[in-house]
Amino acid sequence: MFRIEHRDPEHFRQQTRRSSLILVLVFAALGMGLSTLLVQVFGSPEGSNFRWNLSGVLLGLGATLALVRWVFAGQQWMDSAVYGWRLKRSLMRITNQLHAIRARVESGDEQAMLAMRFYHLGLQEMHRLDGNTAELLDTAAEREALRAQLLERGLSDDQPALYSEWLEAR
Repeated sequence: MFRIEHRDPEHFRQQTRRSSLILVLVFAALGMGLSTLLVQVFGSPEGSNFRWNLSGVLLGLGATLALVRWVFAGQQWMDSAVYGWRLKRSLMRITNQLHAIRARVESGDEQAMLAMRFYHLGLQEMHRLDGNTAELLDTAAEREALRAQLLERGLSDDQPALYSEWLEAR
């Protein structure tokens, strides 16, 4: 389950810029450090050391990804970036099935309606956090029609959570 959290867009953008800069610096240090180490240990002064430099960069990338996954993701300074990634990942799960979900909404499937409402609210939140509110006009009519349909059925139009079973139902 993923839940939409309303965050301050300025603070969110500031935190994601900070965490991105830290990750770039970690990758640069690891990539350059490992490349230098590999050239020093295995390189030759008269030959090309391209493969050792490339290997160091690739090892640095792998180490950076491992650090992000198992160490940095739980840190306070990565919280906004992890939230943004999870929000976009949840929206992408729906986007990948959007045609099927829309068909289920048309047939009256309440779980599909709730998933679609989450999608609309998630898009609104993502665009608000990114400072890109112009994109919201594209889905305004669909968003309001679905909202009216939910209220007509007695369902809440406040749908801040996405449950996996809503996407697995066919």
